[in-house]
Amino acid sequence: VMNPAEVVKQRLQMYDSPHRSALRCVWTVWRTEGLGAFYRSYTTQLTMNIPFQSIHFITYEFLQEQVNPHRGYNPQSHIISGGLAGALAAAATTPLDVCKTLLNTQENMALNLANISGRLSGMANAFRMVYQLNGLPGYFKGMQARIIYQMPSTAISWSVYEFFKYFLTKHKLESRTPY
Repeated sequence: VMNPAEVVKQRLQMYDSPHRSALRCVWTVWRTEGLGAFYRSYTTQLTMNIPFQSIHFITYEFLQEQVNPHRGYNPQSHIISGGLAGALAAAATTPLDVCKTLLNTQENMALNLANISGRLSGMANAFRMVYQLNGLPGYFKGMQARIIYQMPSTAISWSVYEFFKYFLTKHKLESRTPY
């Protein structure tokens, strides 16, 4: 469900994007490239989300053990652990994000530089093209921006989750009647 929205967002964000609105972008992509254009990066998206979430949760749990070993409600520890977990997960999965973005945008300059006519498809082809055009550093383009985006996002998510867990647990305990 989210993959088509990501395609539209990234195409609107491209420098000198020909698309002036999300609906026009959807219509143009549908008409010129077909339904497959909205799912060209689907495998890459899934391949990125699994390690991202794994690293994210494992790191959060590890950091909570270090800074909040009693696992009490502690907003500061949840924010710090959540932000750092998101930063590490974002950094580790940036190469997959770079490839996903290339598949979603079909950026003309990159395709021309790689002598590709038509459309780029498949995660393996995207990995080869990124390496061909930029070498190893190409896989980490935008990493700082990705980390800056993910840190507050994951910090907020964890702090809200932990707040509601605390609030609902506390409310449930207070509403119990003694036997």
